[in-house]
Amino acid sequence: MTLLAIEGLRVGDGLVDDVSLHLDRGQRLGLIGESGSGKSLTALSVMGLHDLPVAGSIRFDSQELVGLADKRHRRLRGERMAMVFQEPMSALDPLMTVGRQLRLAGGSPEMLEKVLLPASAARRYPFELSGGQRQRVLIAMAMARTPDLLICDEPTTALDATTQAEVLDLIDALAAEHGTAVLFITHDLRVAQRMCSQIAVLRDGAIVEAGEHVLDNPQHPYTQQLVGASRLPAGDAVPTRQDPVIALESVTKSFSGAAAVEGVDLAVPRGGRVGVVGGSGSGKTTVLKLIAGLERPDSGSVRVDGRVQMVFQDPQGSLNPRLTVGRSIAEGGAGPEEVARVLEQVGLKASDASRYPHEFSGGQRQRISIARAVVGRPDIVLADEAVSALDVSVRRQVLDLFDSLIDAYDLTVVFISHDLSVIRYLCPTVVVMCDGRVVEAGPTAEVWENPQHDYTRELLAAVETSST
Repeated sequence: MTLLAIEGLRVGDGLVDDVSLHLDRGQRLGLIGESGSGKSLTALSVMGLHDLPVAGSIRFDSQELVGLADKRHRRLRGERMAMVFQEPMSALDPLMTVGRQLRLAGGSPEMLEKVLLPASAARRYPFELSGGQRQRVLIAMAMARTPDLLICDEPTTALDATTQAEVLDLIDALAAEHGTAVLFITHDLRVAQRMCSQIAVLRDGAIVEAGEHVLDNPQHPYTQQLVGASRLPAGDAVPTRQDPVIALESVTKSFSGAAAVEGVDLAVPRGGRVGVVGGSGSGKTTVLKLIAGLERPDSGSVRVDGRVQMVFQDPQGSLNPRLTVGRSIAEGGAGPEEVARVLEQVGLKASDASRYPHEFSGGQRQRISIARAVVGRPDIVLADEAVSALDVSVRRQVLDLFDSLIDAYDLTVVFISHDLSVIRYLCPTVVVMCDGRVVEAGPTAEVWENPQHDYTRELLAAVETSST
């Protein structure tokens, strides 16, 4: 029986254009497509959570939602339909305990056990939990009243492989237990294929392809492009010089008495590309901050022989919204001609220098961040989850850009990612961290094919599971 029927949906001025979807009770439907394709706007239209003009029809259990008074729409939200958002830190109230937020959502602290969190988590605040734990809280809140429809908007984008697998298992189990229909939005094609029996592909606000075996046998050129971009091959070996430009020896760093990194040894040769992988809280970002000089070790030594620049995960947060991108890039010590040159080098126009960050897409902002990092010709670039928030086609473009700029500028790179396929594509050497320690390191191809540590095997198993 049809639970959700969307017919000829139009939002704004072509942001969503003539979208039609049907979702039966207990069914899983995946929406995939690049940023700006209309995935989230379609979901928000169902929930009644935006103020843009809407035309067409959205029928939920035979009730028309388009034009429905907000007061009546609110009665459906939480009770009959619920949503899990991409960034739980923004979706949760930072000044309210988890238990209180759960009760306001209509649940009880006992729900925490269903999402595999200890009862003590009810007394904690969101900032005291890891990213994966916060996402579990959002799932508990969404499922508190056993809704008929659960909408998940990129719920695992920022999670490492093992945590991602756990969260997906959790959504899978709870939806199956309660017979909940799931509308699952993601740019990760492996996740979509694992979670959903039906897939709809959106581009420029319109559905270009939909069906059961869309990702196994794509027919539309755009779907074929997405599938091709999602399959990152193993990268080639790169020449390096023997002298280490980065050297960490027996490095330990603690915060509030808890060890973030412990006894870490790391040597990166000049011209090397080293990928660092591991779960949330494994110490990856702390190592990067120690190399950048943003933190000092409690013990051990850190030696860096060269100028360092960083590329962060969130370019929106790392670019000054009050400065034109030209001025932001020029802060790296470049004049107007150099700014224009580097913008063109990263695939933008010289005239873009006069525009502001909010005028660009997420992928374009990340290109700007890369331009800012390389314009001063540093010796070392540190990248912290620089492509994790990008859809597959833009991710491939940014990785290829990184690849070319590393060669053009003779850079040494340390690249953090929770996506092992990204590391295999870009970095010939990988370091695996767990609980603040390096548990395995070596050539990426060897570690991928023959992992020695249990945790590395667990990470690789989680990647394989997400694609089945």
